[in-house]
Amino acid sequence: MYKPNYNQRKAIRFRHFSRKGYALFACVGRVVTIGILSVATLQSASAAEVSAKESDTATTDSIPTTKEAQLDDVEVTGSRAPLANGQAARMVTVLSRDEIQAAPVQSINDLLKYAVGVDVRQRGPIGAQTDIGIRGGTQEQIAILLNGINICDPQTGHNAFDFPVDISEIERIEVLEGPAGRVYGTSSLAGAINIVTKREKQSCADVHAEGGSFGYLTAGGRLVLRPDNSPLTSSLSASMTRSDGYSRSKAGSLNSDYQGGKVFYQGRYDSNLLNLNWHAGLSSKGFGSNTFYSAKFDNQYERTTKFFTALQGETRCGALNFRPSVYWNRSQDRFELIRGSEEAVPYNYHRTDVFGLSLNSWFDSPLGRTAFGAEFRNEDIISGNLGEPLNTPVHIHGTERDYKYGLNRSNLSFHLEHNILLRQFTLSAGFIAFKNTWNEMPFTLYPGVDASVRLGDHWKIYASYNSSLRMPSFTELYYSVGGHKADKYLKPEELRALEGGVKFYSAALLVQASIYHHHSRNLIDWVLDPTAEEPIWQSVNFTKVNTIGTEISARLDLEHLFRLPQSYLSVAYSYNDQDKADEHQLESQSKLEYLRHKLVGTLQLTPIDHWSFLVNYRMQKRTGTYLTVDGVTKPYHTYDLVDARLTWSQPTYSIYAQANNIFSRNYVDYGNVEQPSAWIVVGARLHINL
Repeated sequence: MYKPNYNQRKAIRFRHFSRKGYALFACVGRVVTIGILSVATLQSASAAEVSAKESDTATTDSIPTTKEAQLDDVEVTGSRAPLANGQAARMVTVLSRDEIQAAPVQSINDLLKYAVGVDVRQRGPIGAQTDIGIRGGTQEQIAILLNGINICDPQTGHNAFDFPVDISEIERIEVLEGPAGRVYGTSSLAGAINIVTKREKQSCADVHAEGGSFGYLTAGGRLVLRPDNSPLTSSLSASMTRSDGYSRSKAGSLNSDYQGGKVFYQGRYDSNLLNLNWHAGLSSKGFGSNTFYSAKFDNQYERTTKFFTALQGETRCGALNFRPSVYWNRSQDRFELIRGSEEAVPYNYHRTDVFGLSLNSWFDSPLGRTAFGAEFRNEDIISGNLGEPLNTPVHIHGTERDYKYGLNRSNLSFHLEHNILLRQFTLSAGFIAFKNTWNEMPFTLYPGVDASVRLGDHWKIYASYNSSLRMPSFTELYYSVGGHKADKYLKPEELRALEGGVKFYSAALLVQASIYHHHSRNLIDWVLDPTAEEPIWQSVNFTKVNTIGTEISARLDLEHLFRLPQSYLSVAYSYNDQDKADEHQLESQSKLEYLRHKLVGTLQLTPIDHWSFLVNYRMQKRTGTYLTVDGVTKPYHTYDLVDARLTWSQPTYSIYAQANNIFSRNYVDYGNVEQPSAWIVVGARLHINL
């Protein structure tokens, strides 16, 4: 039985590292030193507690070395209770710091294209607006977290990926596929994505700048302060980005341009008894939304501003461990159907405030590890057109208009989970009891169970049953303008899933395969009947939707085979099939346009000292159709893209050049919004230890 002792800090020394995830030592509760370390840059880890702590002093070099690296307690788990990587029963895709630094991308959204189970539907580049789904789901059906804090936008999932942190500040990205209600609560209907920022162990400074096609330019920096032997660490970062865009309206004006900035502060207090983390971030951007929401208007515009704050704590003594958190997020949005012309069509204004408070606790006993806790989340919106009429209108700052509508609702949940941890077997089972004030729903249980068996040193099999729910967004409930008609009596979406898989891992090869079945009911979508006399988009509940899918991936370590340091070849494929009945030949904005096939291949080579080269290939086939500006129904076509990046690295700086869509493929991810052709970028980064 696995029973950690959290009070001892005695060091354990290993002279050989067997390439198992270093998170294996997470729950030992001691400092671990390792003689030889090798960490894959894109790996599948049995881990998903996205508020996890990871050592920043761990080397990510693929070159074996006898130099000892010291790892503090590492937690990456797939349950409410923190479990070690080797013990956890749930599989999660992890994009590590090395993968992020080597990728030919300009935004966090672009990075997620490399995860084979993730559907990234871009409406604009540089993270202007991206709809991201998991396993056939939509942007509304996943939980988005920043350092473990839920930052989902209850107004609409279209703006959920407005992060206040620059891509250069990301430590890792964790993707949990499949429903995770008992771990993350509401919104995690089809999965969860967590962005974990860097936490340096010493004072340092970073600056970066890059520029390229279509007037693209970005620059930023970060300062980290940690006095010697001090438990307090503070960091402040900021960045600015702009682009002229890659297209123009019929009138000849820019309609895919972008201007934005980000500021992010985070602090950390770390002692033997108590750990505190806090952050505050601001993201503000404006972008040409050409035909994002209506094919008839090619000069739309949108501006969003988001502010995030959070405080997290964790005790490190005694038999009972506590991890409380409190957060407040504010989002403001202004949409212009005709850019700069409010007289013709009034702008849409929205302001959303989310306040959350949660407590997770766990303890060990001879029967295993038990976790329990509760969460409260309040969501409030005031708007020009979403919600019920306000008794007292609220003035919209900087305008002559008022917010006249609004809605307030609260989620309350309790969770309980127990983990049985044996040498070769893990069983994690529990449930979440959830209640929402919006539709006066009673407490409803959503259970889940995960199990894994380790067969020898190279094989692992796992199986799971999980369930979850999602409350309708404010837009789905109340957006009844511009050819749309919402239904404020929509029911919550519910999903139950079965999954099984197998994993083989050795020094040079990692192979994984899984198959899953999702049974959904009351799924929400906007649909249009083109045969109607006056076609209009309506928000509706689909009765039942069944999804069957599979994912297969393989990764070959070229360093082990050919002594090429930090070199690998990976291939991954996913397939989805959904049986949604379409008796009336309805057009759908999302649910009937799922990603059926996705193939991703990545080759990274470092043939010469200081030089590295990465090339990525991606092929996608989407089901469904869309209406053109002329009202013609067109199917989504298969497309494939090639991206590449060449980097020259030194200990304190790097210089790189990258290209996206090298062969200038013409393609669309969403409706009539054409994506850019070849995009060339050059840049440089500088890192200085202070």
